[in-house]
Amino acid sequence: MTSITTADQLDVLIIGAGISGIGAGRYLRTHCPDKTFAILEGREASGGTWDLFRYPGIRSDSDLHTFGYEFKPWRDKDAIADGSKILGYLRETATENDLDELIRFNHRVIGASWDSAEALWTVEAETPEGARTFRARWVFAGTGYYNYDEGYTPVFPGRDDFEGTIVHPQHWPEDLDYAGKKVVVIGSGATAVTLIPAMTSGPSAAAHVTMLQRTPTFVTALPREDKIAQALRRTFGEERGYRLTRRKNITVQHWTWRLARRFPDQTRALLRKAQVKALPEGYDVDTHFNPPYNPWDQRLCVVPDGDLFKTIRSGKADVVTDRIETFTPNGIRLASGQELEADIIVTETGLNLRLFGGIPMTVDGAPVHFPDTVVYRGLMLSGVPNLALSIGYTNASWTLKVGLLCEYFTRLLRYMDTYAYDTVRAEADPAMPTRPVLDFAAGYIQRSIDEMPRQGDREQWQTSTGFADDVRLLRNGSVYDEYLHFTSAAADPTAAADPTAAAEPVEVPAVAEPVEVPDPTTAANPTTATEPVEVPDPTTVAEPVEVPDPTTAADPTTAAEPVEVPDPTTAAAPVEVPEPTAVAEPVEVPA
Repeated sequence: MTSITTADQLDVLIIGAGISGIGAGRYLRTHCPDKTFAILEGREASGGTWDLFRYPGIRSDSDLHTFGYEFKPWRDKDAIADGSKILGYLRETATENDLDELIRFNHRVIGASWDSAEALWTVEAETPEGARTFRARWVFAGTGYYNYDEGYTPVFPGRDDFEGTIVHPQHWPEDLDYAGKKVVVIGSGATAVTLIPAMTSGPSAAAHVTMLQRTPTFVTALPREDKIAQALRRTFGEERGYRLTRRKNITVQHWTWRLARRFPDQTRALLRKAQVKALPEGYDVDTHFNPPYNPWDQRLCVVPDGDLFKTIRSGKADVVTDRIETFTPNGIRLASGQELEADIIVTETGLNLRLFGGIPMTVDGAPVHFPDTVVYRGLMLSGVPNLALSIGYTNASWTLKVGLLCEYFTRLLRYMDTYAYDTVRAEADPAMPTRPVLDFAAGYIQRSIDEMPRQGDREQWQTSTGFADDVRLLRNGSVYDEYLHFTSAAADPTAAADPTAAAEPVEVPAVAEPVEVPDPTTAANPTTATEPVEVPDPTTVAEPVEVPDPTTAADPTTAAEPVEVPDPTTAAAPVEVPEPTAVAEPVEVPA
């Protein structure tokens, strides 16, 4: 592999060496082996979230058979895994795909500017040795949408009066000693329900932990180990067992969400029944675990093996639902007049959103204002050329969506190579109605939603929440549509003809993961439905057969039988379609 230096012009510059950036690197390695790329990481280590967050008990709240990469089986016995295991998995992926040498650590990106005349991004980065400049055809932002520098902490009256220690989970002190101490955790999200069992177990256990919440959260218990997954691995081997488990879990996630949204009252009743059984007799479930919103208006919190409920039952922790009046020297006084004594207060009050890591961007000198843009296929922003982003699902495992986005991204690169394009823009109809890109009621979303891009009302411009829909659109669908505008800064007269002036290249879908869909009329409990009825993959039902551009050949590791496709340039009867200028006029996006 050729070493990449700042003097080189890259094909792709990936920002972020977390789960999205490492995944993007692997897809480029596999599907676009001739592309040059580097990964810029602002910190001194890879792993993103899983290296940054160090609070006790950090773990996934999704199963690793779907949170893990499609191309790399999760082999650990724990399906809901600790952060250290996930970090090891990510770094192993980077090493197996020869990505380590391409990661530039301590490279904090501070600006990116696009020049249409050169069809290049110029990216500025701060390093311990000084500023460095990179130039690339594409920027792939594997930065997620959180502010990793600073978590959200509201203003608490009397905060300065508290004589103990105040910490935020995002910046957990390595030397924090909570053994034998009284701890109050403010908040009841995924981090809080993880912290409390971890802080009350082991030789360094706290004396007592109180979870103080203003509003309850839906919490559900799932097994830490997936016994079905283990049986499938023993029966079918690592690779096939992983694929079967992944399909099973995609199906369960899909119907859990669908049924919860369609039957919110019944879902609430099922969750409550399980909580009553798990908590001490007579426990006030309705006060502490019955939110005023419907299931999946906000994300459900998962507790492996019901560890939070067991901790409450043991008396090592309790839950208080009230409002904070003020901090005091010895703890927190509540609106009800109750005072909670504390040696340590943990402000698990959420995160802040910050798209692209807060990196300022310009296009031909004009600043990019994200709220004026619309997200195309979950990957690009209207009016911003050669920029890819990666935002995963909010109702399922993040990586399911990111993997599909990376597949489409590499297909798009190959398509552009075939027809000698160096620039592509997604252009939205200015009359198209738009709404916030994330339809989610969580506080961290609502606080910053006006700073985020928008979504539209047409399939390519909507924020999809369905894996099967995204398989059809991103993996099996055509690369080209009327919303993409391709150009070349230096046109090559010997290049292949523009596909929009002849027959659009037919596309052979990559092998999609079939989704087993249970009959919703027979699934009594969406969290425990076990006998899915196998129906045809919705991504292949009633879809016309397409023949792809030869650049979209399926991944040889997943395609069982290669399909021979006639060269579209020699097809006897090419289909005539309008010239690109007749398909869509470029849309001017406000700065």
